[in-house]
Amino acid sequence: MNSPEILIIDDEPQIRKLLRITLQSNDYVVREAANAKDGMIMASSHPPQLILLDLGLPDKNGHQVLEELRVWFSNVIIILSVQNSEEDIIKALDNGADDYLVKPFRTGELLARIRSALRKSLKEDNDPVLDLGDLKIDLVSRVVKKNNEVIKLTSTEYSLFSLFAKNEGKVLTHQYVLKQVWGPSYVNESQYLRVFVAQLRKKIEKDFNKPTHILTESGVGYRFVGRTEGN
Repeated sequence: MNSPEILIIDDEPQIRKLLRITLQSNDYVVREAANAKDGMIMASSHPPQLILLDLGLPDKNGHQVLEELRVWFSNVIIILSVQNSEEDIIKALDNGADDYLVKPFRTGELLARIRSALRKSLKEDNDPVLDLGDLKIDLVSRVVKKNNEVIKLTSTEYSLFSLFAKNEGKVLTHQYVLKQVWGPSYVNESQYLRVFVAQLRKKIEKDFNKPTHILTESGVGYRFVGRTEGN
């Protein structure tokens, strides 16, 4: 199998060097661009499996670059930025970013996020069964199992769980989840979502007070982790 190719779009030479060394030592093929124009040209001429995109580019706002990429680029995009406001994070995720890491970041965490995103992108879309470690979901029969025992979920709980499962490893904003499960008129009902997440956690988590599958991204939304340590 060919090594996944990653395109770095970042104007900081020291960051690009750190990323290049880290990624190449983990068997990734790396290309680099120091501005939005070069990055867009490189991404379109030879699309990589994943793009690491900085929001603070010298020639164009990174949010705009993300929006333009998402018109035609369907592979993974992870944002790396010093911008750490909830507004920036939510905006990037809602505009199609698969993940968001705030600089400075731990290289171990970055590598884990990259592996998770690439693993998800390589799954066959027509696979009717998602194997999530101790959890399994059959998308055709709408059956969810925990340790091979069927879990009884309401229709809404199933819709919520299947949305999380199909986006394993990706941060989903409150607004995105509410819109997908309940519709556009519910996008501001964050408390409504918290109630249903709590109900779902009681059914799928070993300890719903210490969730290991449905993780809260404070002020932003939720991240679903399928395979946890020990399963």
